[in-house]
Amino acid sequence: MALLSTDTLHVSIGDTTVCTTLDLAVSAGERWCILGRNGTGKTTLLHTLAGLRDADAGDIHLDDQSLHSLPRRTVAQHIGLLFQDHSDAFPASVMETVLSGRHPWIGALQWESEQDIALARAALHAVNLDELEQRIVTTLSGGERRRLGLATLLSQDPQLMLLDEPTNHLDIHHQIGMLDLLQEKSVTDRTALVFVMHDINLALRYCTHFLLLFGDGETALGNAAEVLTRDRLERLYQHPLQKLQGTHGNVWLPQ
Repeated sequence: MALLSTDTLHVSIGDTTVCTTLDLAVSAGERWCILGRNGTGKTTLLHTLAGLRDADAGDIHLDDQSLHSLPRRTVAQHIGLLFQDHSDAFPASVMETVLSGRHPWIGALQWESEQDIALARAALHAVNLDELEQRIVTTLSGGERRRLGLATLLSQDPQLMLLDEPTNHLDIHHQIGMLDLLQEKSVTDRTALVFVMHDINLALRYCTHFLLLFGDGETALGNAAEVLTRDRLERLYQHPLQKLQGTHGNVWLPQ
């Protein structure tokens, strides 16, 4: 049974039709990537799958239950969302921020337990921010803040992670490190991942399935071999592409 599925989902924003009659099924251990040009509604679709906005039509199911029938706390225990950008309204510390990932699991009148703190520290260690626990988040670099966002998501420990451009602000070393970490979690914990990414080649290296948004409501979805043909990708990006063989498989370059 799919962790998350959609039934004839129709999503639009303004004059843009993101998808029509989308039937998507994301199962444990799968790593999906949503690809499309700027303005085709990738983030809008991701937020709709998270239950943060309503679809125009169709249904979204989480573990075979209607997403909108479930309490928000239950949804937050199963789905985690990494936003494209972070806005820090209050001067919280790094540790306070990563502990916010534990909130779906803590009662209204409870404090974080030793186990919660241990999980938060393990998440900070995983993204190499161990020594910054007491730093105020507004003093972090863009890359450090991005890694803190990933650590907060890891401490939340949902079954399904929705990640909007997770490599934003990261250098090549940290891009590979964070994607390696997420891939390992997907394999060992059977966590499902849905990425929005612009780098086709990073997506090919780490993702098992793809969803293409063409900007007119049409979509294509399936595994990489089925979906990522030259004709589809050139139509998707409206630019000629050249396919090369790389160390980790095919590589697509603009001509």
